Amino acid sequence: MSATTACLPDWPDAAQRYEVSGVDVSHYQGAIDWDALAADGHDFAFIKATEGKDLKDKAFFANWTLAGKTGIRRGAYHFFRPEVAPEDQARNFFTSVDLAPGDLPPVIDVEDRGRLSPFQLSENVKQIGKMLELRYGVKPIIYTGQNFYNRFLAGQFDDYPLWLARYDRDEPVTVCGRPFEFWQYTDRAKLPGVTGYIDRNVFTGTYFDLVMLCIPPSATGSEDVAGAEN
Repeated sequence: MSATTACLPDWPDAAQRYEVSGVDVSHYQGAIDWDALAADGHDFAFIKATEGKDLKDKAFFANWTLAGKTGIRRGAYHFFRPEVAPEDQARNFFTSVDLAPGDLPPVIDVEDRGRLSPFQLSENVKQIGKMLELRYGVKPIIYTGQNFYNRFLAGQFDDYPLWLARYDRDEPVTVCGRPFEFWQYTDRAKLPGVTGYIDRNVFTGTYFDLVMLCIPPSATGSEDVAGAEN
Protein backbone atom coordinates (compact mmCIF):
# COMPACT_ATOMS: atom_id res chain seq x y z
CA MET A 1 0.00 0.00 0.00
CA SER A 2 1.55 3.27 -1.08
CA ALA A 3 -0.49 6.31 -1.98
CA THR A 4 2.43 8.42 -3.16
CA THR A 5 5.66 7.88 -5.00
CA ALA A 6 7.68 9.79 -2.40
CA CYS A 7 10.15 7.68 -0.45
CA LEU A 8 11.25 9.70 2.52
CA PRO A 9 13.19 8.35 5.49
CA ASP A 10 11.37 7.15 8.58
CA TRP A 11 10.41 9.87 11.07
CA PRO A 12 10.62 8.15 14.48
CA ASP A 13 9.20 11.21 16.20
CA ALA A 14 5.82 10.68 14.51
CA ALA A 15 5.06 7.51 16.46
CA GLN A 16 6.35 9.10 19.65
CA ARG A 17 3.71 11.84 19.40
CA TYR A 18 0.84 9.34 19.61
CA GLU A 19 -0.28 6.71 22.08
CA VAL A 20 -1.09 4.08 19.44
CA SER A 21 1.04 2.98 16.48
CA GLY A 22 0.96 0.19 13.95
CA VAL A 23 2.03 -1.14 10.57
CA ASP A 24 0.52 -2.29 7.29
CA VAL A 25 1.85 -5.16 5.21
CA SER A 26 1.37 -7.24 2.09
CA HIS A 27 3.30 -10.00 0.34
CA TYR A 28 5.95 -7.40 -0.53
CA GLN A 29 7.30 -7.72 3.03
CA GLY A 30 7.97 -11.43 2.50
CA ALA A 31 7.91 -13.78 5.48
CA ILE A 32 7.38 -11.77 8.67
CA ASP A 33 8.43 -12.83 12.15
CA TRP A 34 5.25 -11.60 13.83
CA ASP A 35 6.47 -12.42 17.34
CA ALA A 36 9.48 -10.15 16.85
CA LEU A 37 7.36 -7.42 15.28
CA ALA A 38 4.78 -7.54 18.07
CA ALA A 39 7.49 -7.48 20.72
CA ASP A 40 8.71 -4.20 19.23
CA GLY A 41 5.55 -2.56 20.60
CA HIS A 42 3.12 -2.17 17.70
CA ASP A 43 -0.59 -2.06 18.54
CA PHE A 44 -2.24 -2.83 15.20
CA ALA A 45 -1.54 -4.20 11.74
CA PHE A 46 -3.46 -3.74 8.50
CA ILE A 47 -2.90 -6.67 6.15
CA LYS A 48 -3.59 -6.73 2.41
CA ALA A 49 -6.22 -9.34 1.53
CA THR A 50 -7.52 -8.67 -1.96
CA GLU A 51 -7.41 -6.45 -5.04
CA GLY A 52 -9.94 -5.86 -7.78
CA LYS A 53 -12.14 -8.76 -8.91
CA ASP A 54 -10.07 -11.85 -8.16
CA LEU A 55 -6.56 -11.03 -6.94
CA LYS A 56 -5.84 -12.44 -3.48
CA ASP A 57 -2.64 -11.46 -1.69
CA LYS A 58 -0.54 -14.61 -1.47
CA ALA A 59 0.72 -13.79 2.04
CA PHE A 60 -2.65 -12.85 3.54
CA PHE A 61 -3.52 -16.15 5.19
CA ALA A 62 -0.10 -16.51 6.84
CA ASN A 63 0.03 -12.88 7.92
CA TRP A 64 -3.53 -12.90 9.24
CA THR A 65 -3.06 -16.12 11.19
CA LEU A 66 0.33 -15.32 12.67
CA ALA A 67 -0.54 -11.70 13.53
CA GLY A 68 -3.64 -12.93 15.32
CA LYS A 69 -1.59 -15.18 17.56
CA THR A 70 0.43 -12.22 18.86
CA GLY A 71 -2.53 -10.19 20.12
CA ILE A 72 -1.97 -7.33 17.67
CA ARG A 73 -5.26 -5.78 16.54
CA ARG A 74 -5.75 -6.93 12.95
CA GLY A 75 -7.40 -5.27 9.99
CA ALA A 76 -7.71 -6.43 6.37
CA TYR A 77 -7.66 -4.17 3.34
CA HIS A 78 -8.90 -4.34 -0.23
CA PHE A 79 -7.14 -2.47 -3.04
CA PHE A 80 -9.90 -0.80 -5.06
CA ARG A 81 -9.75 -1.01 -8.86
CA PRO A 82 -11.88 1.68 -10.58
CA GLU A 83 -12.46 -0.43 -13.70
CA VAL A 84 -14.01 -3.33 -11.73
CA ALA A 85 -17.65 -3.45 -10.60
CA PRO A 86 -18.00 -2.76 -6.86
CA GLU A 87 -20.03 -5.92 -6.25
CA ASP A 88 -17.30 -8.08 -7.82
CA GLN A 89 -14.70 -6.45 -5.60
CA ALA A 90 -16.83 -6.95 -2.50
CA ARG A 91 -17.34 -10.61 -3.38
CA ASN A 92 -13.58 -11.09 -3.73
CA PHE A 93 -13.06 -9.66 -0.24
CA PHE A 94 -15.91 -11.68 1.29
CA THR A 95 -14.50 -14.96 0.00
CA SER A 96 -11.09 -14.15 1.44
CA VAL A 97 -11.69 -12.47 4.79
CA ASP A 98 -13.56 -13.68 7.84
CA LEU A 99 -13.60 -10.73 10.22
CA ALA A 100 -14.63 -11.31 13.82
CA PRO A 101 -15.52 -9.13 16.81
CA GLY A 102 -12.38 -7.37 18.01
CA ASP A 103 -10.90 -7.04 14.52
CA LEU A 104 -10.50 -3.61 12.95
CA PRO A 105 -13.06 -2.59 10.29
CA PRO A 106 -12.33 -3.55 6.68
CA VAL A 107 -10.35 -1.02 4.67
CA ILE A 108 -10.98 0.21 1.13
CA ASP A 109 -7.66 1.34 -0.36
CA VAL A 110 -8.49 4.00 -2.98
CA GLU A 111 -5.54 5.39 -4.94
CA ASP A 112 -6.65 5.50 -8.59
CA ARG A 113 -9.79 6.82 -10.28
CA GLY A 114 -8.96 5.43 -13.72
CA ARG A 115 -11.44 6.80 -16.24
CA LEU A 116 -14.11 7.51 -13.64
CA SER A 117 -15.22 11.03 -12.90
CA PRO A 118 -14.84 12.13 -9.26
CA PHE A 119 -18.59 11.60 -8.83
CA GLN A 120 -18.50 8.10 -10.33
CA LEU A 121 -15.49 7.22 -8.19
CA SER A 122 -17.23 8.31 -5.00
CA GLU A 123 -20.41 6.45 -5.94
CA ASN A 124 -18.53 3.21 -6.66
CA VAL A 125 -16.55 3.43 -3.43
CA LYS A 126 -19.77 4.15 -1.52
CA GLN A 127 -21.36 1.08 -3.12
CA ILE A 128 -18.63 -1.29 -2.02
CA GLY A 129 -18.58 0.50 1.34
CA LYS A 130 -22.27 -0.22 1.89
CA MET A 131 -21.79 -3.89 1.07
CA LEU A 132 -18.87 -4.18 3.48
CA GLU A 133 -20.87 -2.43 6.19
CA LEU A 134 -23.82 -4.78 5.72
CA ARG A 135 -21.54 -7.79 5.88
CA TYR A 136 -19.40 -6.84 8.87
CA GLY A 137 -21.64 -4.46 10.81
CA VAL A 138 -19.27 -1.46 10.80
CA LYS A 139 -18.36 1.37 8.47
CA PRO A 140 -15.23 0.49 6.50
CA ILE A 141 -12.14 2.65 6.74
CA ILE A 142 -11.20 4.70 3.67
CA TYR A 143 -7.46 4.75 2.94
CA THR A 144 -5.90 7.13 0.45
CA GLY A 145 -3.17 9.73 0.04
CA GLN A 146 -3.60 13.25 1.32
CA ASN A 147 -3.54 14.80 -2.15
CA PHE A 148 -5.86 12.21 -3.70
CA TYR A 149 -8.34 12.72 -0.87
CA ASN A 150 -8.30 16.49 -1.27
CA ARG A 151 -8.77 16.30 -5.05
CA PHE A 152 -11.38 13.56 -5.39
CA LEU A 153 -12.89 12.36 -2.10
CA ALA A 154 -13.12 15.32 0.27
CA GLY A 155 -16.59 15.79 1.72
CA GLN A 156 -17.91 12.49 0.34
CA PHE A 157 -17.04 10.09 3.17
CA ASP A 158 -17.38 12.12 6.34
CA ASP A 159 -19.13 9.28 8.19
CA TYR A 160 -16.35 6.78 7.40
CA PRO A 161 -13.13 6.44 9.41
CA LEU A 162 -10.30 8.01 7.41
CA TRP A 163 -6.72 6.80 6.98
CA LEU A 164 -4.42 9.19 5.14
CA ALA A 165 -0.90 8.79 3.79
CA ARG A 166 1.52 11.67 4.01
CA TYR A 167 5.21 10.86 4.15
CA ASP A 168 6.43 13.84 6.10
CA ARG A 169 7.09 15.11 9.59
CA ASP A 170 3.81 17.02 9.44
CA GLU A 171 0.35 15.52 9.74
CA PRO A 172 -1.97 15.33 6.74
CA VAL A 173 -4.06 18.41 6.02
CA THR A 174 -7.51 18.16 4.40
CA VAL A 175 -9.15 20.94 2.42
CA CYS A 176 -12.40 20.50 4.31
CA GLY A 177 -10.78 20.35 7.74
CA ARG A 178 -11.87 16.74 8.10
CA PRO A 179 -10.05 14.95 10.95
CA PHE A 180 -8.45 11.58 10.26
CA GLU A 181 -8.15 8.50 12.43
CA PHE A 182 -4.98 6.95 10.98
CA TRP A 183 -1.86 8.48 9.48
CA GLN A 184 0.59 6.47 7.37
CA TYR A 185 3.71 8.56 7.78
CA THR A 186 6.39 6.49 6.08
CA ASP A 187 6.91 3.55 3.75
CA ARG A 188 10.61 3.25 4.59
CA ALA A 189 10.66 1.92 8.15
CA LYS A 190 13.03 -0.82 9.27
CA LEU A 191 11.59 -2.97 12.05
CA PRO A 192 12.43 -6.24 13.84
CA GLY A 193 10.99 -9.32 12.14
CA VAL A 194 10.82 -7.72 8.69
CA THR A 195 13.35 -7.93 5.89
CA GLY A 196 13.34 -4.73 3.91
CA TYR A 197 11.04 -1.77 4.36
CA ILE A 198 7.62 -1.62 6.01
CA ASP A 199 4.93 1.09 6.30
CA ARG A 200 4.38 2.71 9.69
CA ASN A 201 1.21 4.34 10.95
CA VAL A 202 -0.26 6.06 13.96
CA PHE A 203 -3.80 6.19 15.33
CA THR A 204 -4.85 9.63 16.49
CA GLY A 205 -6.95 8.48 19.45
CA THR A 206 -6.25 6.45 22.55
CA TYR A 207 -5.94 2.69 22.67
CA PHE A 208 -9.45 2.59 24.13
CA ASP A 209 -10.66 4.57 21.10
CA LEU A 210 -9.01 1.98 18.85
CA VAL A 211 -10.81 -0.83 20.65
CA MET A 212 -14.12 1.01 20.31
CA LEU A 213 -13.53 1.37 16.56
CA CYS A 214 -13.22 -2.41 16.18
CA ILE A 215 -16.04 -4.74 15.19
CA PRO A 216 -18.31 -5.06 18.26
CA PRO A 217 -19.51 -8.39 19.69
CA SER A 218 -23.08 -7.65 18.57
CA ALA A 219 -22.18 -6.95 14.94
CA THR A 220 -24.03 -9.14 12.45
CA GLY A 221 -24.21 -9.01 8.68
CA SER A 222 -25.73 -10.61 5.63
CA GLU A 223 -24.04 -13.72 4.28
CA ASP A 224 -24.91 -12.86 0.67
CA VAL A 225 -24.55 -9.11 0.44
CA ALA A 226 -22.82 -9.07 -2.95
CA GLY A 227 -25.36 -11.47 -4.38
CA ALA A 228 -28.21 -9.31 -3.16
CA GLU A 229 -26.87 -6.38 -5.19
CA ASN A 230 -27.33 -8.25 -8.47
